[in-house]
Amino acid sequence: MTRFVSFGETMLRLSPSGQLRLPQAIPGRLEVTLAGAELNVAGSLAMLGAEARYVTALPRGPLGDTVVSALRALGIDTGPISRVEQGRLGLVFVENGANQRPSRVVYDRQGSAMSLTPAATYDWKTIFSGADWLHVTGITPALSECAARATLEAVRGGQAAGLTVSCDLNFRSKLWRWDTEQSPRALARHVMCEILPHVDLLVTNEEDCGNVLDIYPEMDAEGGSLDVTTYPDLARQVVEQFPNLRMVATTLRESLSASHNNWGAMLYEAATDRACFAPQQEGNYRPYEIHNLVDRVGGGDAFAAGLMFGLSSVKYARPEAAVAFAVAASCLAHSISGDINYSSLEEVEALLSGEIAGRVVR
Repeated sequence: MTRFVSFGETMLRLSPSGQLRLPQAIPGRLEVTLAGAELNVAGSLAMLGAEARYVTALPRGPLGDTVVSALRALGIDTGPISRVEQGRLGLVFVENGANQRPSRVVYDRQGSAMSLTPAATYDWKTIFSGADWLHVTGITPALSECAARATLEAVRGGQAAGLTVSCDLNFRSKLWRWDTEQSPRALARHVMCEILPHVDLLVTNEEDCGNVLDIYPEMDAEGGSLDVTTYPDLARQVVEQFPNLRMVATTLRESLSASHNNWGAMLYEAATDRACFAPQQEGNYRPYEIHNLVDRVGGGDAFAAGLMFGLSSVKYARPEAAVAFAVAASCLAHSISGDINYSSLEEVEALLSGEIAGRVVR
């Protein structure tokens, strides 16, 4: 069985219940769950039955202890987690949107343990021992120069150890502020162009390609319409910049409203110059129509986890099967509150087999 390693920051997510806004809920109660893109991937992999090892830095004390216990309850290997004296646990506040009001994310991450912990703190040799796959994102290096260096050290070490390395580009405009001499986009491009030469699989979307890689396909995702025929060329342009990439995956989200998204993806294989789209109906791409969307935060992470799981399995190793599995897993994630996809392998396979009516399982 493939052993996965995911490296990044853990946060607590605080959300008003339902579709309440923060001013409506404070003072009052907020729902507290775990969050963080790389953690979401590890959690989703564990839910699918994979061996997932999570690497992060957490402050010593009861909050850090609580997070470790919660991760262990998910079945995640927490052995490589560094407990440190400096820094705090980052927070993220999430308002769930509805209809024409979008969801909103507010970060409170400055001075977090992850942002202050140097690369030398992590025992990479032990972390990569027995591992097969490393996953990182463009979010953790956006926190600080220290976190960026640690992420770069991670991908270099993973590549040297012979692991498959994946990265979700994940540009966050509210982050990337640690170098005041550069704009967030310029800083993101500078740092990610150091990280991506050590990556085998890139997960991205059209917006992140534009913001970070200066590749701008002609499409109108926010207007609810995508021309999927432009995506293979988008992937080719990415591979031209980074010829080490073996695969490029792009999610295909059509945002008709905060409550209604169409959802699919493409996986491009560089060696064969072949693009596979999912989901398919009668041989043609047809996205999942997600009405009454519950929570879209973490949907991309569920896709990345599903893709990693699929590509590393026997049953779903073919690109067309892997991307179909990943899209089905992430489609289910949109029905679940919180960041982590609490969907089992059996539930994903049921959706893949055509069980889309949502009937009660008795």
